Amino acid sequence: MSTAERVLPPLRPGQRLTVREFLRRWEAMPEVKFAELIDGVVYMPSPQTSDHGSTELWIATWLGIYILNTPGCSAGSQSTWLMLQSAPQPDTHLWIGPEYGGQSTIQNKYHAGAPELAAEICQTSAAYDLGVKKTLYETAGVREYVAILLEQEQVSWHRLVKGQYKLCRPNSRGIFRSNEFPGLWLDGPALWEQDLARLVRTLERGLKSAAHATFVRKLASRKAGEASEA
Repeated sequence: MSTAERVLPPLRPGQRLTVREFLRRWEAMPEVKFAELIDGVVYMPSPQTSDHGSTELWIATWLGIYILNTPGCSAGSQSTWLMLQSAPQPDTHLWIGPEYGGQSTIQNKYHAGAPELAAEICQTSAAYDLGVKKTLYETAGVREYVAILLEQEQVSWHRLVKGQYKLCRPNSRGIFRSNEFPGLWLDGPALWEQDLARLVRTLERGLKSAAHATFVRKLASRKAGEASEA
């Protein structure tokens, strides 16, 4: 361990730090896997429960299938984002690459800006995820924010409309449809019934929709347009 690492104070919940200092201290603490800076305040959530972990895997699988069928889009989990004066770590995210017209980039190995979609699995952190973190995502321009409320067995899907989040309702069968990512359909009842096969089948129907095909063509045309300008 270097001298610089030994003298750095450790991260503590409630500390007020700049993004630069937050990252500097965290990078010197490889044993810490989860920490966030929201509006200058350090948050270090408690360990994840088993249902949090399994639900997060399901959502990550759902997003993974989507990006396999949608060139120009990428997804990830537990990545730190340099967002305004904060550094949140969404459970999962979905974003459009900058060469395809996306709104974020990679800066010094971290995501910079805001993903088009962020998803959080909320249990003991529900007040936090629907409070300061939701406000940050709204202000930073995360276009869709999906909060999975475990205790209530409820999906709270927010869409950014004129700078403010509006709640989206599912259809009569409980299926949510993304506006930013056509074809990204989430079967709420299947999620709560732990029916992964049904969750995937619903998504596959979305991926076969005309809206998804149009979106794929639009992404390809953006990439082609950027290439021709270069």
